[in-house]
Amino acid sequence: MHVDDDLERRPLVAVEPGERVIRRRRGARVIVLADDRVLLEQDTDPGLPGVHWWVTPGGGLDPGESFVAAGVRELREETGLVVTEADLIGPVARRLTHHGYTDQVLVQTEEFFVVRTERFTVDTSGYTDEERRTLLHTAWMTREEVAASTVWPSRILELWDAGRGDFLDLGSVEESTIPLTAEQRAFLGLR
Repeated sequence: MHVDDDLERRPLVAVEPGERVIRRRRGARVIVLADDRVLLEQDTDPGLPGVHWWVTPGGGLDPGESFVAAGVRELREETGLVVTEADLIGPVARRLTHHGYTDQVLVQTEEFFVVRTERFTVDTSGYTDEERRTLLHTAWMTREEVAASTVWPSRILELWDAGRGDFLDLGSVEESTIPLTAEQRAFLGLR
């Protein structure tokens, strides 16, 4: 089992499921709400052309960065929305997620925040090279559209109305394009 917690960039090259590197990191995710819509990004696995799902803006923490500071930074980089830490509500949820992709297994401790804003035109010019390869586009989606789509986190509708003081422990979940192998699950202590 190959574990590389210092890997800064994902490999983006498909390998056999049992040969995927296991990466661990902490990440901040932000649920961006405007009236009756949520802003989501269409994500992909480069090893599975045509497969996609939706995610909230966010990503990994930089060294020494707090979850809330990462949420502010990721919003600016991925959407162009500039907010302060005080503008973010939360964390409203926390989880440990296991994402199995064709090139890696990402084990990520995530905190979720909410921000309410006016609808705006998304600016993706701050995307990293990896995001330019994996994120197809953004959309302001209704609850009905979210319910009819594959969205990570799968429990996003439970977080939609979260306010200050609300908190949901989402536990440990797997959201994968290529599920973890039995050996990877055992190594990570999963049932």
